[in-house]
Amino acid sequence: MKNIYMIGIGLIGGSFAIDIKEHNPEVIIHGISRKETTLEKALELGLIDKKATLDDLENADLVIVSIPVDATVKLLPTILDKISDNTLVVDAGSTKKAICKVVEHHKNRRNFLACHPIAGTENSGPTAAISGLYKGKTNIICEVEKTTFKLQEKALDLFRAIGMRIRYMDPVSHDKHIAYVSHLSHISAFMLGKTVINKEKNERDIFDMAGSGFASTVRLAKSSPAMWTPIFKQNKDNVIETLEEYISNLQHFKELMQQDNFSEIFNEMENTNYIKQILNGIK
Repeated sequence: MKNIYMIGIGLIGGSFAIDIKEHNPEVIIHGISRKETTLEKALELGLIDKKATLDDLENADLVIVSIPVDATVKLLPTILDKISDNTLVVDAGSTKKAICKVVEHHKNRRNFLACHPIAGTENSGPTAAISGLYKGKTNIICEVEKTTFKLQEKALDLFRAIGMRIRYMDPVSHDKHIAYVSHLSHISAFMLGKTVINKEKNERDIFDMAGSGFASTVRLAKSSPAMWTPIFKQNKDNVIETLEEYISNLQHFKELMQQDNFSEIFNEMENTNYIKQILNGIK
């Protein structure tokens, strides 16, 4: 693959660009963005070699789409309209059902591979791109059987070269599971941040007392609302289900407190310590 086109050059796309260049210095990375300032910054940082437009996609060997999921749903059919027969298109969206559905009957569906790299930070934009973001991380691939085999192989070679593990899943299962392990985490962080901000208006010392525990727990609240609002919208039903269960657990904990039932609180926390075993090995 010589000509790679990045649609969206923020944390996800920019980090892909860095890692791809490190393993394939000869590739030419073309950047596409609705914001000229993003392209200028990406050029300045060396994330891309050239600016491009959607009309240039016929020259692409690989197109990586890393824009908000609502924009992906709108733009993906047009992208597939413009590519050549040998072009591979992959996306990096945090939801998969709507994205797969919108190109379900597209004549070039076989050129598309639906992906979700489970990697990222709370930062956004081209300056957030970092080397090695994907090393040791899992890439969820959906509906792999709908992508032509030779393009599957190209994608897998690329993902493995930058250190990713591969997991296969159907879009419905992906969206259900990711609501628990990612989407709920972000909502929890946003609402924790909101609670503390509201309280801080009356108690000015609260942030002086905030230690590393608070910082690590609320870190995700620094994430981009422009990216996360469409994710919550597309995965609304699953997110609401996770919230109902989470709120139920919070209510139960509150009731135990009200009852002075601290032995049961101890048991609740001790049983939840099992999460350490589940997460063992995840960096």
